[in-house]
Amino acid sequence: MALTGIQIFKLLPKTNCKECGVPTCLAFAMNLASGKAELDSCPYVSDEARAELAEASAPPIRPVVVGKGVRKATTGGETVLYRHEKTFFNPTMFAGTITSDSAAADVEAKLKAWNALQYERVGFNLRPELVALKDVNGDKDAFAALAKLVAETSEFNLILMSEDAAVIGAGVDGCGFKRPVIYAATEANADDMGKIALDNDLPLAIKADSIDAIIALSDKLTAMGLKDLIIDTGTRELKQALEDQVAIRRSALKDGNRSLGFPTIVFPSEMTDSPDMEALVAGMFVAKYAGIVVLSEFTTEVIFPLLLERLNIFTDPQRPMTVTEGIYPIGNPDENSPVMVTTNFALTYFIVSGEIEASKVPSWLLIKDAEGLSVLTAWAAGKFSGDDVGMFVKKCGIMEKVKHTELIIPGYAAAIAGEVEEELSGWTITVGPRESAHLAGFLKAR
Repeated sequence: MALTGIQIFKLLPKTNCKECGVPTCLAFAMNLASGKAELDSCPYVSDEARAELAEASAPPIRPVVVGKGVRKATTGGETVLYRHEKTFFNPTMFAGTITSDSAAADVEAKLKAWNALQYERVGFNLRPELVALKDVNGDKDAFAALAKLVAETSEFNLILMSEDAAVIGAGVDGCGFKRPVIYAATEANADDMGKIALDNDLPLAIKADSIDAIIALSDKLTAMGLKDLIIDTGTRELKQALEDQVAIRRSALKDGNRSLGFPTIVFPSEMTDSPDMEALVAGMFVAKYAGIVVLSEFTTEVIFPLLLERLNIFTDPQRPMTVTEGIYPIGNPDENSPVMVTTNFALTYFIVSGEIEASKVPSWLLIKDAEGLSVLTAWAAGKFSGDDVGMFVKKCGIMEKVKHTELIIPGYAAAIAGEVEEELSGWTITVGPRESAHLAGFLKAR
């Protein structure tokens, strides 16, 4: 349970030294309680108080680090039920399934194809993170060989799937350096799986047929010393699986139930035989509230929309998505191509750039930093004024790329045309259409 500001204040040294950056210890305590400060900012807090505060301020859902290397990621760590309350921090991870009876050559080909599924969007590289290696025949040597192959020849991290502790142990021997997830500890094998996870410092998924059984299993494993757990409630029936996700999240956040305060894993791959339905189910669990989603396969038509959904859901709603300020050439423009300017709100950029591409008119698109606001909002807030736009055009380097002196501004910013002309002496300022849908026709008619 999170402490209040007053409770935190009682544990602080009360020196009012100001070295933390605020004038009093009470103000610092209030900042700690609201998540606006870090405990390390106080140089005089005692070790006992630090330990108590660290435990009390731990997220209600434990963050669990999965994997190592460039695709290492954290799941869990969430503090709110709805993203508009604050934000969701650690994006859902996606896993594609490979069975242990697969030929090595087939696995290599699949890994190569899966690794190519990377997409640039708003300055982010979107890609799946995990391979779920599923034991289908109990052959621990084959399982270990494929685990090693995936770990050593790809950037993917792994989920090792078997309820046979001997198979899991062999798999860990092959890929333990990648910090795989062990799946899964059940009531029957909890001691053996727990020991493997504890000895190798690996995250362990737990599986049972009800939330009550999950609580019992979670308590048993945490008593053994395990901390990094991931929950699977076992059901593969869609309605029940959704209810379980919501119940676990609510219990951890609202009731402070530490036995359920762990990220979850779900298996759309085992809930339907239809690839289309699998994608829909996966999309639902990205929103409600899976930490890891296991798919039967990675294909562009499935993984790309899921990655975009994930990007949107795990973007801070209080901070709009932006693109980097600068010059964006569209369609191989030359020194005679038109020059346009707009704000760095990501949605504005994608819509405008899409319309320019559709026009087939090679153009230069200048993106000015307006703190992620749309054109009309930025103009109203003074973030897209004529003086600022003129100065940006001078400094961005576009004058070295074109011979002409014409700048096209958005229709909704027509009021700044005169100010831009004053700043850009000798330039002609043309007011473009208000609606981006009319931009293609506007460019073609020039």
